[in-house]
Order: sequence, then C-alpha cells, then structure tokens
Amino acid sequence: MKNHLRELREAKAWSQGELAERLEVSRQTINALETGKYDPSLPLAFKIARLFGLQIEDVFLPEEP
Repeated sequence: MKNHLRELREAKAWSQGELAERLEVSRQTINALETGKYDPSLPLAFKIARLFGLQIEDVFLPEEP
C-alpha cells in the first residue's frame, strides 16, 4: 500500500522517532510504513490520519493492480 506518510511527517519537521512517539509505535515501524514494507492495522491507520487531521484515504492509497 502506498502512502504519503514521509511527506506529511517532513511537512511537520518531525523525525521518524518523533512520529513514532506520537503514535506509540517503534521508529522501525515508521520506517517500514514509509518504505512500503508494512501495511498498518486499521486502528493504526485511523490514528495516523487523526494525527494529521486527514481522512485515511488522504494518507494511504491502494496499490494499482
């Protein structure tokens, strides 16, 4: 699943570690999300969207077949 997480994080001038703390996950989880190696759980996706004041669809994009 593609996402805009890196761009959103950088717009806030947050490090991966800072974002991880705000979301209560590890920095490695943020890295894996940003590189597309990990798809978040639904609760985490909602938490991420809420943190940035966006809808889930504004953060995460489905992969095109």
